[in-house]
Amino acid sequence: MAEFDETFDWVVVGSGAGSMASALLMKQAGKSVVILEKAPWVGGTTAKSGGVMWIPNNRFMNPGEDSFEQACQYLDSVVPDDADSPGTSPERRRAYAREAPKMLDFIVSQGVAMERGSTFWPDYYDELPGGVKTSRTVTAVPFDKNELGKEWAGRLRQGFAEFPVKLDDGMKLPFAKHSWAIKMLLVRVGLKIIAGKLTGKHWVTAGAALQGRMLKAVMAKDAADIRLESPVNEVIIEDGKAVGVATVKDGKPWRVGARLGVLMNAGGFSQNQAMRDKYMPGTRAVWSNGIESDAGDMHVELERKGAVLAQMDQMVGFQMSEAPGWDTDYVKPGTQSTTGKPHAIQVDQTGVRYLNEGGSYEEFCENMLVRNRTVPAIPSWAIMDQQYMDEYAVAGKGTAKKNMAGWLSSGWMRKADSLEALARQIGVPSDALAGTVERWNGFVRGGKDEDFHRGERAYDNWLGDPYFKDGPNACMGTIEKGPFYAIPIVPGDVGTYGGVVCDCDSRVLKADGTPIEGLYACGVTTASPMGRVYPGAGASVGPSMTFGWVAAKHAAGLGNQL
Repeated sequence: MAEFDETFDWVVVGSGAGSMASALLMKQAGKSVVILEKAPWVGGTTAKSGGVMWIPNNRFMNPGEDSFEQACQYLDSVVPDDADSPGTSPERRRAYAREAPKMLDFIVSQGVAMERGSTFWPDYYDELPGGVKTSRTVTAVPFDKNELGKEWAGRLRQGFAEFPVKLDDGMKLPFAKHSWAIKMLLVRVGLKIIAGKLTGKHWVTAGAALQGRMLKAVMAKDAADIRLESPVNEVIIEDGKAVGVATVKDGKPWRVGARLGVLMNAGGFSQNQAMRDKYMPGTRAVWSNGIESDAGDMHVELERKGAVLAQMDQMVGFQMSEAPGWDTDYVKPGTQSTTGKPHAIQVDQTGVRYLNEGGSYEEFCENMLVRNRTVPAIPSWAIMDQQYMDEYAVAGKGTAKKNMAGWLSSGWMRKADSLEALARQIGVPSDALAGTVERWNGFVRGGKDEDFHRGERAYDNWLGDPYFKDGPNACMGTIEKGPFYAIPIVPGDVGTYGGVVCDCDSRVLKADGTPIEGLYACGVTTASPMGRVYPGAGASVGPSMTFGWVAAKHAAGLGNQL
């Protein structure tokens, strides 16, 4: 029989949102919990992310706006069932649609302040049956992390948006010159930042706000013993059951027993280039926004203990560009809002357009990788004209008016007076590029993208410019006013999307389909319950929280009590 240095009811590996949700439920059930995090900071990938949760039929939606049946219809429409996607099934998708709203209600009851992410943040495939053109998104209310106290405030992982504005409002700020309402919003944000500095507040939003609020709730209820710099290197299995883990405490080997079970929420393998080369050739760890501890060590350990890995070729793609400073940027320069704006398209290295430049970032990067198998497409090139430069920021690096000289001198951005000259600079056939742009301009004037249907989804237009009036929709504008510009685009990501296969109760499954007793998993340690598709904003964080909560509910024997 295994011997342990100490024992808890529930042992959690990793400190993402799913871990916190499980701990809060276990506390309500009267159980003891330890969270073991190998990094020096709490919060996991969730803290660095947008912190958005895709929660169908949630408490913040209007009556009649959504339903369990509509959510299932949408998921069944967008997520295919096939042998290559064992992480999903109709039963598991229904478990998510049923349990996610309950999880959210529970988390709010624990004092975690949430709100609707937006009234307009459409599903990524809103045109399919069951899709919502308004929003199923939920986010945490901006948070002053100093509420955690001096010790823990410094231990919360840095977020990407450390200012006092809800995520949805922050995305409106680039359009301030078009709207007095947005100008006033910008003023209010500025005043709140100043007031915060004067009163000693440290505001965070997005994922850091979610994890800050979750951490505060866990601490307030004494729901878990949270240990940082405590890597787990082994899951201890005895008689086919997970009974504990081998970890480190104060720099020394330490064995922790688990009476009810072990929850694996240890992240993905975004920073492990060897695993990327094996499972996702053509992708690079340096292009990823995954956190530094995202090394896939628990993927390897769980497979060694009999778990099945699946969907390992999948990542939550997030297209980016190697703009000046990209290699040291905390968040890589994303280009979803660049190619999704009017007066911009993307071409491969033959000068051919091959995708809808808007839409889901996951699908966008998948299309790049697939294209690159037959036609050189990494990097691809975003093609823009002066109309674009006069109006929009580029790759999150600001506007051309302030930054053009530096962009050009670095060699990152290319500029030419004609498309032919631009083609020579980027090494694509000039006649092909000219033909592609001419075809695009014809689509704009004709009012329809006949190749890839850009602008036919509500989400495409959400990515565009709501104030744009010179095209058929918010995301289609001509490319005809010189000079012309190009920047390289590569398939970055915000994390991997494959891992162990689990059942509807979050139990880790063996090759024969039976569960490993006492072993649970959630988050991107698992093969996504969304299969190989990203249905909407928050399709990683929402399932992580939900299935972490479901795991705790099953392990505690609560059944349908919640």
